[in-house]
Amino acid sequence: MSSIASSHYYAGHRSRGWSILLGILLLIAGLFSIAMPPFAGVAASLFFGWLILFSGVAHLVYAWSAHGAGHIFWEILIGIVYVLAALYLLFYPVRGMVALALVLAIYLAAEGILEIAEFASLRPRHGAGWFLVHGLISLLLAALIFVHWPSSSFWAVGVLVGVSLLFSGWARLTLPMRPRLTAAQT
Repeated sequence: MSSIASSHYYAGHRSRGWSILLGILLLIAGLFSIAMPPFAGVAASLFFGWLILFSGVAHLVYAWSAHGAGHIFWEILIGIVYVLAALYLLFYPVRGMVALALVLAIYLAAEGILEIAEFASLRPRHGAGWFLVHGLISLLLAALIFVHWPSSSFWAVGVLVGVSLLFSGWARLTLPMRPRLTAAQT
């Protein structure tokens, strides 16, 4: 969406108010997640459990409309795996949080390596150093989770969800204010 279109989108009083309310709620949720990471981690585990359960049921329903025995078999198999993983997360949310932390550490390590590789290919360009910074921070976070895993699970998932909520809330607060600030500056 262009900046003109996005500023018109948030220019309306009603959408601006909802965006500000959502931003405040996301900031509060982010602060809560950072203050109490084990609870936020369990909540994230339960949330992902429900998402995976709905996806598994969708695969099982889709299998009935699939054509060909092989395709039906794979859709049913995928659906069963999704449902079993979801039930594990829903019935054992703390264990699910530990598994999520391990997956998160693997993701951060892979992301860090790829960001550093991106930096190497973009090194002559202005601003390429941010790829290196992002890659190093991702590797540092991955190392912190790996070294202290599984005990790191009790802070890692909740804190990172909280930081994400804070940034999302801040973005929701600042975007509707932008047209006012621009108009006031001109």
